[in-house]
Amino acid sequence: MEQRTSRLTVLIDPQKKAVFEHFCALEDQTPSQVVRQLIREYIEHRLGRPWQPGETLEDILQR
Repeated sequence: MEQRTSRLTVLIDPQKKAVFEHFCALEDQTPSQVVRQLIREYIEHRLGRPWQPGETLEDILQR
């Protein structure tokens, strides 16, 4: 399980935030869950392979 100890602050306009929260609620997900999934997908896209939980930046840079 991932550790959730870091905070990421994102500034978006209030209307976009309201729409995002609405769609998250329709899928019974929190905005944080959706953002974490988007971040994982972005990392995997950039790596060109699945990201392994626990894999550090140092691990990635050594490859």
